[in-house]
Amino acid sequence: MSKTLGFSLYLSTFAEQWPSLRAWAGTGAPIFLSLHISEEFDATYCQRAREICHLLAVSGFRTIADASVKTLQQFGCGNLTELAKELKLWGLRIDYGFTPEEIEEMATQMPIVLNASTTSAADARRIAAMGQEVFALHNFYPRPETGLDEELLMQTTRRLREAGLSVQCFIPGDTLLRGPIHEGLPTLEAHRRVLPSAAFVDMALRFGMEDIFLADPGLSEKEMDRIARFCRDGVICVPAELAEDWKHLYGKIFTCRIDSPRWLIRFQESRTYSCQGEIVEPKNCVERRRGVITVDNRNYGRYSGELMLIREDLPADGRVNVIGAVPENAWLLLDRIGRGARFMLVEV
Repeated sequence: MSKTLGFSLYLSTFAEQWPSLRAWAGTGAPIFLSLHISEEFDATYCQRAREICHLLAVSGFRTIADASVKTLQQFGCGNLTELAKELKLWGLRIDYGFTPEEIEEMATQMPIVLNASTTSAADARRIAAMGQEVFALHNFYPRPETGLDEELLMQTTRRLREAGLSVQCFIPGDTLLRGPIHEGLPTLEAHRRVLPSAAFVDMALRFGMEDIFLADPGLSEKEMDRIARFCRDGVICVPAELAEDWKHLYGKIFTCRIDSPRWLIRFQESRTYSCQGEIVEPKNCVERRRGVITVDNRNYGRYSGELMLIREDLPADGRVNVIGAVPENAWLLLDRIGRGARFMLVEV
């Protein structure tokens, strides 16, 4: 199942966002654009919104506008689908102020994205039957402690999929965070402090999300590259701080052995990539905490050179050297590297 990174665009930060977004022109990347943020309304709002929406359309983006009755009031329009056509939108994400019957009618005319948090399974099923392209998108949550928990996200997503919908979500950024709170905009509360690439992989693999939108205005280039690599070929980029003697491991693709136990990841290609023909001498044989990277030394005989990524705390062993560690904000990836999955160590 292919995964796609989408972007959230805000009229108030368009000038800062557009230079990086232009790199995705012509790709059909989805753009989430809210048209009912009151603090963005001013005398030039409608004209600016038209210009930006038209620019996105001619640049090859799929713009999904978040709209409510407030949107109609601001644009002085009585019909949401007519406004969507005027703005050259690809689809509409329906917020509040419309009945299920009105949404069903809109679904016959263009792609519709429902609010995954507020749409009942029965309404979702009826609306999905009316349109060829009907999706559901979870909210993002600016205030810390208000994001969804894992069980609720799983249950809600399953219910909507059973109703026939593809479900989408948001992850936070890592550079320009949207105000006024500036603490990330995740769908899942557990993602608020993690790397965006780790949140993306988690949403893709654990929850099966397809279009995954960056909710904040900013994403660093290295995080963008990590997500793009995963979307392109399925390789999970794992940030790690490696000891100087082991930096040659960066950028090499490894496979999680299919017989790896729950508490660690065995690198299938260990003997090929690890010690480059040198004997591994005992060094830094300390306690193996979650997230550390280890290599077996010569005291382990024929296992010397075998690399492992530790998922659960293990005791120190004089036969095992600790050679690096994954930062805590990427630990989520340790649990997403399944048996047979490909991954790559990258510099923090």
